Amino acid sequence: MNRFLSLKPWFLSGPALLLFMVFLLVPLIMTFLLSFNSFSFYGGIEETYSLGNYIEILGDSYFYEIFLRTFLIALGTTVLCVLFGVPEAYILLRMKPFSRSIMLLVVLGPLLISVVVRTLGWAILLGNKGVINDALTTTGLISSPIKMMYTSGGIVIALVHVMIPFMIIAVWAALQRKDPSTEQAAESLGANPMQVFMRVILPQAMPGILSGSLIVFSLSASAFATPAILGGRRVKVISTTVYDEFLNSLNWPLGAAIAVLLLVSVLVTMLSWNRLVEKRYSGVFE
Repeated sequence: MNRFLSLKPWFLSGPALLLFMVFLLVPLIMTFLLSFNSFSFYGGIEETYSLGNYIEILGDSYFYEIFLRTFLIALGTTVLCVLFGVPEAYILLRMKPFSRSIMLLVVLGPLLISVVVRTLGWAILLGNKGVINDALTTTGLISSPIKMMYTSGGIVIALVHVMIPFMIIAVWAALQRKDPSTEQAAESLGANPMQVFMRVILPQAMPGILSGSLIVFSLSASAFATPAILGGRRVKVISTTVYDEFLNSLNWPLGAAIAVLLLVSVLVTMLSWNRLVEKRYSGVFE
C-alpha cells in the first residue's frame, strides 16, 4: 500500500509527461539529430553525422547579422513592453473591480485574435499608403510617407501589441502580493508619487517584470508570422530563415542547425538574465 502511495504522483503526472515527451521532447531530439546530417542538391539529406552545418553557420557573417537583428528586435520589444506594461499593471491594480474587469478584457484582446489577422491589420496601418501615413499626410505633418513596412521598427511595433498582455498580467500578479502599507509608510515619510513608484512599488514588481521579460523575449525571438508579413524578404530573422531553409532550399539539416542555435541562444540569454536579476534583487525575491 505504501509503495502504491509513493508511486501515486507518477501515475497522476504520467499522461501529461507522456504528452510532453511525444509532442515536444521527441521532435526536439529529432531536430537536434537532423542538424548533424549533410545535404546535397542531387542526393538530398544524407545520414552522415558531422558538425558541418554548425561550422557553416558560425563561419558566415550573414547568419551573425540575422541572429543580431532577431535579438535586437526581441530586446526592443521587451524594453517597450516593460516601459508600457509596468505602469499599466499598476493602474490596473488600483482600479475598482468592475473597471478592472473591462480593462482586463481590453488588455487580453490582442490574444483573442488570430496572429495573421492581427498582423495584416498592422500592415494596413503601417503601409506607405496606410492609415497612419494617410492621416499624417492629410494633416500636413509630413510631406512624404514614413517607411514603416519592411523595417525592424514596424515589426517591433506589431510585436509589442501582442506581447504586452504577457507583461501586464505577470506584473499585475506580482503587485497583488505586495504590502499596501509600504506605500502609505513612504507617503507618510514625505515621498512624492514618483519616489513611491521607483523605490517602493518597482522593487516589489521586479519578480513579475523578470518573468514577463523572459516570456516576451523568448516569444519575440521565435515569432514567425509577424516578421514574415511585416518584414517580408527585406528583414530576415531566424524564424523566417529556418522556414526558407526547410521549404525553399529544402536544406533541412541546415535549417535544423539554425533552429537548435536559436533554442540554445534563447535559453542562455534567459538563464543569464534570470541569474543577473535574482542576484541584483535577491532581497526582493526572499
